[in-house]
Amino acid sequence: MADTLFTKIINREIPADIIHEDELSLAFKDINPQAPHHFLVIPKKSIATVNDIQEEDKALVGHLFMVAAKLATELGFAEEGYRTVMNCNQNGGQTVYHLHLHVLGGKPLGWPPYQEKLKTI
Repeated sequence: MADTLFTKIINREIPADIIHEDELSLAFKDINPQAPHHFLVIPKKSIATVNDIQEEDKALVGHLFMVAAKLATELGFAEEGYRTVMNCNQNGGQTVYHLHLHVLGGKPLGWPPYQEKLKTI
């Protein structure tokens, strides 16, 4: 798999505002935050999309969510609530093809997240 922006962050080839690192994952603030708290949790293992998660990745993906919850607690917004999102492929809004979990909090988040009209079948 080719290096992505996130691989370069893991390898410290480009800077990021890192808020957590362990042997399996890295978390850093989003450069275009959509909420007062908006960070990404990524695996250090290269996995392109949700569709590419394998059976042996179950614990790793669970770990990403555990890191998200831990950081939300440490940053003080877990009890108020937050949103976690993994986009998948172009129509899902994925722009970097390295699995990543968005964590957004610190304000009420409406649903649906986008106000565009959806076509009905």
